[in-house]
Amino acid sequence: MNAYTDQPKEIRPGEELDRVRLDAFLREAVPGLDGELEIKQFPGGHSNLTYYLRMGGREMVLRRPPFGSTVKSAHDMSREYRVLAALHSVYPYAPRPLAFSDDASVIGDQFYVMERIVGTVIRRELPPGLTLTPDQCRGLYENLVRVQYELHSLDYQAVGLGDLGKPEGYVRRQVEGWSRRYRNARTPDARDGDAVMDWFAGHVPPDNDRPGIIHNDFKLDNVTVSPDDPSRVIGVFDWEMATLGDPLMDFCNSLSYVYQEGDPPEMAVINTYPRVMHGTMTREEMIALYEALSGRKIGDIHYYYAFGLFRLAVIAQQIYYRYYHGKTRDERFAFMVVATNTLVDAAARSIERAG
Repeated sequence: MNAYTDQPKEIRPGEELDRVRLDAFLREAVPGLDGELEIKQFPGGHSNLTYYLRMGGREMVLRRPPFGSTVKSAHDMSREYRVLAALHSVYPYAPRPLAFSDDASVIGDQFYVMERIVGTVIRRELPPGLTLTPDQCRGLYENLVRVQYELHSLDYQAVGLGDLGKPEGYVRRQVEGWSRRYRNARTPDARDGDAVMDWFAGHVPPDNDRPGIIHNDFKLDNVTVSPDDPSRVIGVFDWEMATLGDPLMDFCNSLSYVYQEGDPPEMAVINTYPRVMHGTMTREEMIALYEALSGRKIGDIHYYYAFGLFRLAVIAQQIYYRYYHGKTRDERFAFMVVATNTLVDAAARSIERAG
């Protein structure tokens, strides 16, 4: 195996699976399996749990909700499985699903199993020893935009996902929902954000006349690239929030993760892209490429980008809220309010540019 491929680790205490019951399920549900079942865990991610399975020469991945979760709608494995089943044959970056179970007697909750795509996941720090040339960096950014646009341009009716979501009024529902979440999670040391939220509510763009399938968390560390060519995207993961909606909102949610030269230094605190890559595209260049692929200008780009920043602020604040109120002692979360305030301020600056 290439040294740069994403490696599973030992299972975290308290997140073990019932090996005997899972083994029996897999042998019945997935034809052709033999050998002893090996189970490990992929360490990334903050929501659903992801496990590595191996039986004989067959490598698979299992996804299940976090232990103790009570919000079933946020961890609907059957929905994620259905999305992959519909997409795999028309969108080669979607892993091939193999089996689904809602029988809690197997591992304690619903889950699904998919084929493993062997590749490299690039996170905030490049894998040790991996370097990318400027041309490879630029190629990677270009491929991220192209692969995301390919998803947006699929005929969702033709692939059987016409009832996955409701495109009409999508942006307004997003504004109302994320604003409500922010107000519910606000702490005294967080920006009030009222001016930003009021502006979003008062300037909602019209419904996109080209709605599409949107991933809702499309970013660098949710894709895998070829171990032999790190500029080539070969897989897209974490489909739990996929729905039908405005592709421009999905694209600009992705842009909000991109930190570039000229951004205020404090924005680096939320950067999830490696800082050592040279030759990367700017957000403006990524926008221009998306416009070229879609054949139309993005007229409300500052609105969508500002909202992408605000959405990240809400996510950071929800995490910080748990720390502030003593629901977690994880000291990593103590700084999250800094990210919240940084992102709310950045959203406000983008709104000023729109004005």
